[in-house]
Amino acid sequence: MPKKRSGGGLSPLQQATKFLGVSVLAGAVMAGIALPAAGALGLAAKGSVQGFDDIPDNLKSPQLSQRTTILDSKGNQIASVYSRDRTVVELKDVSPYMQKAIVAIEDSRFYQHGAIDLKGVLRALNKNAQSGGVSQGASTLTQQLVKNYFVEEAGDDPTKVAEATQQTLGRKVRELKYAIQIEEKLGKKKILENYLNITFFGEQAYGVEAASERYFSKHAKDLNLQQSALLAGIVQSPTRYDPINDEAEAKKRRNTVLARMAEVGDISAAEARAAEKTDLGLKVSQPKNGCITAVKGASFFCKYVEKVFLGDPVFGKTKEARAKIWNQGGLTIRTTLDPQAQASVQASLKDHIYKSDSVAAAATLVEPGTGKILGMGQSKPYGYGKNETEYNYSVNADMGGSNFGFPTGSTFKPFVAAAALEQGLPATQQYPAPYSMDYPSPVSTCSGKNWVNTDGATVENESESEKGPYALKEAMAKSVNTYFVQMISDIGLCPVVNMTSKLGVVQGNGDKIPEVPAIALGSKGLSPLTMASAYATFANEGTYCTPVAIESITQKVGNAQKSLAVPKSTCSRAMSKKTADTINTVLRGVVDSGTGREAGLTDRESAGKTGTTDSRKNAWFVGYTPNLAGAVWVGSAKQNIEMTTIRIGGVWHDQVYGADTPGPIWKDAMTGALEGKQVENFQLVNIPDPVKDKDKNNDGGKNNDNGGDDNGGVTTDGTTTGTTDGGTTPDPTFSLPDGFIQGTSNGGDNGNGNGGNRG
Repeated sequence: MPKKRSGGGLSPLQQATKFLGVSVLAGAVMAGIALPAAGALGLAAKGSVQGFDDIPDNLKSPQLSQRTTILDSKGNQIASVYSRDRTVVELKDVSPYMQKAIVAIEDSRFYQHGAIDLKGVLRALNKNAQSGGVSQGASTLTQQLVKNYFVEEAGDDPTKVAEATQQTLGRKVRELKYAIQIEEKLGKKKILENYLNITFFGEQAYGVEAASERYFSKHAKDLNLQQSALLAGIVQSPTRYDPINDEAEAKKRRNTVLARMAEVGDISAAEARAAEKTDLGLKVSQPKNGCITAVKGASFFCKYVEKVFLGDPVFGKTKEARAKIWNQGGLTIRTTLDPQAQASVQASLKDHIYKSDSVAAAATLVEPGTGKILGMGQSKPYGYGKNETEYNYSVNADMGGSNFGFPTGSTFKPFVAAAALEQGLPATQQYPAPYSMDYPSPVSTCSGKNWVNTDGATVENESESEKGPYALKEAMAKSVNTYFVQMISDIGLCPVVNMTSKLGVVQGNGDKIPEVPAIALGSKGLSPLTMASAYATFANEGTYCTPVAIESITQKVGNAQKSLAVPKSTCSRAMSKKTADTINTVLRGVVDSGTGREAGLTDRESAGKTGTTDSRKNAWFVGYTPNLAGAVWVGSAKQNIEMTTIRIGGVWHDQVYGADTPGPIWKDAMTGALEGKQVENFQLVNIPDPVKDKDKNNDGGKNNDNGGDDNGGVTTDGTTTGTTDGGTTPDPTFSLPDGFIQGTSNGGDNGNGNGGNRG
């Protein structure tokens, strides 16, 4: 049995013999180039080596994986993501010291030999025989470049990496032939440039530019002599010579490089000695990879952008094709994120809710007419520690959302109203809207099979004194449950689900809205992005635009840039302009004098709706101006916190309402996002109040009316604020409590509903 060293592996004699075999193979290859007959000798013996002449001649330089930079709409960097941290640079952007150092230590005869250095082979063989080991290799920079090509092509596939680095004669033959091709095709300068860009320098840094930034926080063109020598020395063994983890070993290796540079005449002996006396001079920059490092609280938006890229066929027909492009990187992605809007979202969330609170908040801002996502944030930061999360509460599950969205409460009611108006119901439509009633049955559906209340499920308003008749404007302002349930019974379920489909409204798990009357009360889970985009349709005169996050992408291929196609927002009419104007008028009343007064903007027109769900597990405010729409959700991602007797953002709440928690977040986020932006107005419509004249005695609204004015007293608990001027000016000392109405469940068919907030 062959003798082995005590530590295992081949004996010095065996190692020398193996090295001799490779060296002889190199000579045989060279002979094969000059003498074709010699090229056929023994290279495919026993099938262990592919015949030299049979190796394909079409080696192509791989597209090097590089870092991808994600920018906001103004060109500011949000984050850098990469599978391999690399920035490809031209040779002119690499310090001359660095160029000389890498050649001196890795292949000092680089400019004198061809693809294979036979003199180097013999020299290495001699030194290895003298040392009793393999102390010096004979691969040229060109051969190393070829091996790195194969490793780069292997990517993160461990099997392919093993094949690319296995110590076999077959791989050596292939490597040698391709090295000859590259020498003929590229020339020395380009080979050196490619080598410096592809090789691994440790600490997640691929290529000299990334390495220079990692260890010295400077560009490769600015490296001095000793810094260049340090980086050149790392290449042989990035782990062993890692200057961060073993400064002494790294310094020893650096000085070896300096001595070699002096030996080959790149620097003087005096320069080498002076450089050897210096310390390493590290100025380490920590790797900043991935969306977790995003600035301005944009980590969740950054992950959304990644999800869009990996999921949209515009970037590749298959999931694998898209992933390959993403991992190759070299992309510059300009997104729709507006820095002013994003900063405002994050500031508002920070002001109103703490990351340590038992509940969370998420907010998303969308531009009507373009679908551009301008802001996206949440109170719990992106991460994996305490009070952090990797789930994006603003989006659906397939885009990184936490579950299936969150029940929306009364913020769903405008969709019902829009469907009814499109069916021809007038804005003055009245319903009895009693305090309590059974869900109407039967109710027509799209399938033609009526929904039937088989379990006797009921729905109620806030208090026994809250009963109709009501017309749309007042019913929306007061969030009257029974009104909207009767409206669905009147028009049927099909117009409502058709309207939600046109508005891009699907459940958080991607399923369509079910055809059950309880949807009127917001019983199904939706995401803030879905809600903001849908409400933006009202602001955009009835035209819905799909949300988009990416404006443009360029990809660096070699030294060239190419543009990639990106998804575009698709806009389509969801309702007539008249319907949208009517909803704008109705929802403006909600923030002027209804449940959303605390959220109303003071410097421009706004409209919106509050929503609170069963047991106060969710609270919402969704609203908009003519040029910006936003949705804010507050609650528990696990839906296990009832927001009663709770402290949020340092403020105590006996009960949380959409108006007093999500509302102020929305108001501050919108105010900051719109600061300095053009003030635009809605085109409102006149909606007569068919019941406002029922109180002829100017009794201050005690008979459950509006005090004789459209925007007068607002009912709560069966009473109304009224004033001597007919109710046009609400009493400033009067405050509106909020509330919710809970329906009953019918095996998941009727579901639980929530009448929304009222304060």
